[in-house]
Amino acid sequence: MFLKRSRIALAQCSAVLGSVEKNAKNHLELSIKAKNEGADAIIFPELSLTGYTLRDLNNEVALDPRNSPLLNDLRELSKEITIICGGVERSKTGGVHNAAFVFEGGKCIHSHHKIYPPTYGIFEEERYFLAGNTARVIESQKLGRIGVLICEDLWHPSLPYMLAYQGAQMIVTIAASPTKLGIGADNSSEVPQNYKINSEHHVAYARLFSLYLAFVNRVGVEDGVNFWGGSEIVSPNGDILQRASFFDNDLIYVDIDPNAVLHAREYSRHMLDENLLLTQQLLGETIVQARN
Repeated sequence: MFLKRSRIALAQCSAVLGSVEKNAKNHLELSIKAKNEGADAIIFPELSLTGYTLRDLNNEVALDPRNSPLLNDLRELSKEITIICGGVERSKTGGVHNAAFVFEGGKCIHSHHKIYPPTYGIFEEERYFLAGNTARVIESQKLGRIGVLICEDLWHPSLPYMLAYQGAQMIVTIAASPTKLGIGADNSSEVPQNYKINSEHHVAYARLFSLYLAFVNRVGVEDGVNFWGGSEIVSPNGDILQRASFFDNDLIYVDIDPNAVLHAREYSRHMLDENLLLTQQLLGETIVQARN
């Protein structure tokens, strides 16, 4: 299954810290609005169902996306529109994961666990979250072949590389990327430095792997941390097709054309000509050298 022609909504929003019920209601309202606007899928930010600075609240908001009654309405609505959002998932061992849920056809068809929860600067995720250990392509009936990552995951080139060569023709990244402490929405007229840096990465990945890159960041101020927004979709040629506002709630739409992926790969064959066996060999040699 290749990428499908579709209309995607990026739901850049804030969250009520610690309230899955209130956030799920907001997700439902935005998803219905997007569906009525002709969207085939809607994407929310990282930890959109719970808020970001949870700390010890993690255990209280952890759930199973496949059967939690708090998500009944979202699962039901996913029969009409694919919903990708963020939450906290309980592991079989009793720990919790920062997760991205994909709801489609009335059920949760995929859950990605954040592989690189950051613990540096203002970040302290690894104190509370278990790290994920896999990234795989999803076969979505609405979207086709996609990959899903969470925020810091996209700063590790190995993950988009592997998803691209597993066959992903669009990589969705949900994020809760902060600016810095104490900065409020009065800076809405400025382009955050965070956006400039992140967007350069998005354009580079989209061009290098000849795929769509969808990035959905949150907004709002939470526990002194400000989130800058700037959600966007980049084409396989590296063009920014649509960008949301900075620091404010926004709902934007982009039409996805699967032919854009094919044309990008025909125009520049670097993605098609990658020697995966050579990469495997060189990576093995690098691991051996690093151990010596």
